[in-house]
Amino acid sequence: MIIAVSGVNDTDNPGPGIGVARSLKEADSSIKTVGLSYDVQDPGNFMDFVIDKSYVLTYPSQGWEPIFNRLLYIKESYGLDAVIPTLDAELPSYIKYQDDLKEAGIKTFLPNLEQFELRSKENLGDISEALKISYPKTKKVFNIDQLKKAVNEIGFPCVVKGNYYKAYKVKSLPEAVYYFTEISNEWGFPILVQEIVNGDELNVIGAGDGKGNLLGLVAIKKMTTTHLGKIWNGVTIRHEKLLKVAEDFVAEYKWRGPFELECIVDEDNIILIEINPRFPAWVYFATGVGVNLPKRVLDVMFDKNSDMSGDYESGKMMVRYTYELITDIEKLSELATKGESNG
Repeated sequence: MIIAVSGVNDTDNPGPGIGVARSLKEADSSIKTVGLSYDVQDPGNFMDFVIDKSYVLTYPSQGWEPIFNRLLYIKESYGLDAVIPTLDAELPSYIKYQDDLKEAGIKTFLPNLEQFELRSKENLGDISEALKISYPKTKKVFNIDQLKKAVNEIGFPCVVKGNYYKAYKVKSLPEAVYYFTEISNEWGFPILVQEIVNGDELNVIGAGDGKGNLLGLVAIKKMTTTHLGKIWNGVTIRHEKLLKVAEDFVAEYKWRGPFELECIVDEDNIILIEINPRFPAWVYFATGVGVNLPKRVLDVMFDKNSDMSGDYESGKMMVRYTYELITDIEKLSELATKGESNG
């Protein structure tokens, strides 16, 4: 079985791809993994012990057709049974055209477009209400006058964030205006102004079968993060109310595929901050404590029986570290000239 994964940029801003590929190969050594890269220097392109063969793709901003044609080429020249996209920027296209992939014999396991839109931050208030949890006071703004009014109502410090991407803590009006302009120029409107809430940063990774049933859950507490907000050290926890919220989310919205809930938790007060409609970069942490979600998703994709138990041990710690890989520059040249590596 040959499975392609994207997001193999295993840097200080890691993508989820290496964790997904590592999880699959540890579950079944016969699986071959294909790395889908948008940069020839992505570390995953050189990690032969995890990625069997790498291909360079055009950026999602250039449209679906070149990506689709590339996947067809991979299937014809190397073989390809399924693809697991893991990056926010590419997901809308994969979701929109998943039926085309199916007709081409390439399986996926993704939410539909309606489910995907749930992660829009302007929808999180309604979702929080449906799940009976909290959501920070948030104002939606489209111009500077509305921004000034919003920050006056919410007060400083507060967060200025895009509807889908980017979030910055601001302490003054000039800072708010600066990030308002930066985010809107890149991602458009609306811009959200949100109060800052206090508590522990707790995240839940999970997956749903599209029928309201869970494929597994793992909750963690962030201990340290990078300057980009990526978890560096974390510990597994069993916060029963938080796990129940994730279970209710899957049941309520018939979620299909992987997801992550990012929350701030103060004892039993759960505040929803973000929904990621994909595997997070720390996906291998869940595998390491006994809940191999990439393999479970793959099993459902191919109608196989799988272990769907929810048991995992709390108090297990994840420590991320840097590592130097020494390889030949010929592989970089090969990727740059041919757009693929020898596998």
